[in-house]
Amino acid sequence: MEKIRVLVAKPGLDGHDRGALVIAQALRDAGMEVIYTGLRQSPEQIVASAIQEDVDCIGLSCLSGAHNELFPDIMRLLKEQNAEDIIVVGGGVIPLEDIPFLESKGIKKIFTPGTRTQDTADFIRFAVAEQRKLNHAPAAPKKLAHIGIAVSSIEEMLPFYQQLGFELEGVETVEEEQVRVAFFKIGETKLELLESLSTEGPVAKFIAKRGQGIHHIAFEVDDLASRLEYYKQHGISLLQDEPRQGAEGAQIGFIHPKSAGGVLVELCQYPTEKQ
Repeated sequence: MEKIRVLVAKPGLDGHDRGALVIAQALRDAGMEVIYTGLRQSPEQIVASAIQEDVDCIGLSCLSGAHNELFPDIMRLLKEQNAEDIIVVGGGVIPLEDIPFLESKGIKKIFTPGTRTQDTADFIRFAVAEQRKLNHAPAAPKKLAHIGIAVSSIEEMLPFYQQLGFELEGVETVEEEQVRVAFFKIGETKLELLESLSTEGPVAKFIAKRGQGIHHIAFEVDDLASRLEYYKQHGISLLQDEPRQGAEGAQIGFIHPKSAGGVLVELCQYPTEKQ
């Protein structure tokens, strides 16, 4: 496992670093790589060092009472440098009433006097692990799986697509989605004709609002659950958080059209034997 790198920094004019040195040694004892910047560092110097050293976490120690100015400055500079994935924690002589303000500015955790060094190390280890999960995007979609077309009647539309030269692979009912689906294979992708099973089904509502036509585009992925979680964590709106059953034995999930310029996007993961 990749080692955690922590920058321990003393921002401002504070001239006392005994506590920072104790924390630095404790984190080293916990197996982390620690860089100590020394006394009287400006926010600009701290952020520059953190980026240059490629750290996972910045640990700020402040005894001067200037934490409400210095800590937010560091968070602002990290944002300006597109380095917001670096976790920032703080400690020192910080009144309890100041903690909510600092956390609202992005400080992950404020450790008050008396906190066990082991608790600090455990928190950093957990927070870095969570951040690394967010930073590691699952594999990109493999290919365009199909284009879904909403129709009032599959039987009425079959002759048109057969006249185009497309061969019908089969028709399947997907009760969970309230649709019948007809499949036409076209090279490496497919067309799917979607017919609603009820007047209250999503396809029926789509046709009532927009008429027959392209309903969605679908991309094939390897790890649907991880990709849905990744999208959710990165602000992409989903129609549901968990995979559900679709046609051809696939697990499916949908991205809300408001995140895709008005297009309904489906993600699907097929059983291994179909890949």
